[in-house]
Amino acid sequence: MPNKEMLLIPGPTPVVDPIYDALASETWAHTDPRFVSIFSNSLKLAKELFHTDGEVFVVAGSGTLAMEMAVVNTVAPNEKLLVISHGYFGDRFMLLGQAHGIQVESLQAEWGKPVDPEAVRAKLAEGGFKAVTVTHVDTSTGVVADLDALVPVVKASGALFILDGVCAAAAIEEDMSKSYGDPDYRIDVVLTGSQKAIGVPPGLAIVAFGPKALAAREAFARIPGYYVDIKNWLPIMQNPGKYYATPPINMIYGFNEGMEILMREGLAKRYDRHAALGQAVRAGLNVYGFKPLAVKGAEAPTLTCFLYPQGLDDLSFRRALADKGVVIAGALATLAGKACRMGHMGNVTGEIFTKAIRIIGETLQEMGFAPDINAAVKAFEAAYGDNP
Repeated sequence: MPNKEMLLIPGPTPVVDPIYDALASETWAHTDPRFVSIFSNSLKLAKELFHTDGEVFVVAGSGTLAMEMAVVNTVAPNEKLLVISHGYFGDRFMLLGQAHGIQVESLQAEWGKPVDPEAVRAKLAEGGFKAVTVTHVDTSTGVVADLDALVPVVKASGALFILDGVCAAAAIEEDMSKSYGDPDYRIDVVLTGSQKAIGVPPGLAIVAFGPKALAAREAFARIPGYYVDIKNWLPIMQNPGKYYATPPINMIYGFNEGMEILMREGLAKRYDRHAALGQAVRAGLNVYGFKPLAVKGAEAPTLTCFLYPQGLDDLSFRRALADKGVVIAGALATLAGKACRMGHMGNVTGEIFTKAIRIIGETLQEMGFAPDINAAVKAFEAAYGDNP
């Protein structure tokens, strides 16, 4: 099924034909050995993605459900949670924790900047925090968190490290076996959804729990949730032939194919491709006067929030692009109307962005600007190199 539009928003991302084909396969019974084999394989590949010696949970739901599963299975009501936020989606952890009676405190950066690790260290020195949430890439700002700086600070305090990888997993390394300066300093939870860098349509919540996070859940007699309780899901993840809640069978087909695609590409190569693509998109649009919101060094490989050149009308611009088959997203909160957000992750190609940059230039011309289209394309191609 050919994609008729270039869907260049922060997610969902474009879906390639092999995944469409898998989604369109005949629906088998959830206990059918053929389906069980596919589900088991997808879980095995998910464990390889995160390099975890714990468990991965794949259930019907969105990234928001994955956030809730991560928090309520590790932090009990009245325990303390520290939220590290550099954008709108980091802030959501505050509301989520408060909804479950958790004592939530936060450190929030100015949009476009990361949180200072020394501020995190000082806050954690107050003591008593059970866990810390960090958004790897905030979808509202395009700021990427520095895990090399943050993980040691958090783990030295004794808190669990919960990583929101919704806009990062499968595009930026999230290795739960990696030690950050000490053998015990590791990421404890990574959560994501199916629709961003994995390149599958929305519909799956994916959460990986390391040994310490699993132990945190085991220490609770109960949690304030039923569907989100990983103890209810654990037997199914260990043997998908068992039943707890009917799995989204065709979505699992698509997820399995998506995981096979990224593993065939190779994780290291995929991470390098995304890093190059982010730099290249920013280089190309910089020629048109688009500036990333994220400060230098904190720009995400997966998406960019671009501040518009002076005089460009947001709604008119995005509507004109959509009429030409290029779909980008508006900005959020106080940036609405002043910026746009462009996703560059998943199974997108350099060819797609070469076309998109040309169309963006043509649209700017129609709106009275004088873009150098050839220079923008050359800047993109020079930065992207020979990546596919």
